Amino acid sequence: MQKKTTSHSIVQHVQANSSIYLFIMTLFLMGIVFGAVIVNSLSYVQKEDLFYYLQRFFGQVSKGNIAASEDLFQQSFWHNLKYLGLIWVLGISIIGLPLIFIFLFMKGIVVGFSVGFLVNQMGWKGFLVSIAAVLPQNLFIIPAFILIAASAVAFSLQLIKKIFVHQSGHFPILPMFSRYVIYFIIAVGIVTIAASIEAYLSPSLMKMVLK
Repeated sequence: MQKKTTSHSIVQHVQANSSIYLFIMTLFLMGIVFGAVIVNSLSYVQKEDLFYYLQRFFGQVSKGNIAASEDLFQQSFWHNLKYLGLIWVLGISIIGLPLIFIFLFMKGIVVGFSVGFLVNQMGWKGFLVSIAAVLPQNLFIIPAFILIAASAVAFSLQLIKKIFVHQSGHFPILPMFSRYVIYFIIAVGIVTIAASIEAYLSPSLMKMVLK
């Protein structure tokens, strides 16, 4: 019953803020496209330098000379948690609303640049590597970031509306904040799954593709 209630609450949240979700997803896709375009703007020397380090990394992966899965999990989890936490806090601050859009756009740039660079340098092999190394965990990370970014924007807009438009009216901040906390917890759970995939599944997939 609790799971059904939570899922129903999320569905209602998405429906009530559909325009915000549409804007957030469009912004993220623009970041991906921009990241892919940046690859083409790099000079030949810059591409060669990056690809040299990438080849060294691939050589270590194929030989199994990578960090332990537990270390990879911790690095991935804490990196994404700090990013999510920052966006969540910015949603409370109100003045940090523009930064939420910037951080989400930057996240899209990172994904677009990663995939674009692999495809640009390795062709179809790079596409296969990106499927093995970038896609699995991002199938979970991206929805988590979209959820928390849209929730942060919606929460911040509600705060602005209640503080500056209805100053003399009732201000039920606690239920609104409780839902905001729940969405963050859900996003953390999703990121935990993503970190597990990145630490325990992606290295094995990369080995298969590189071999």
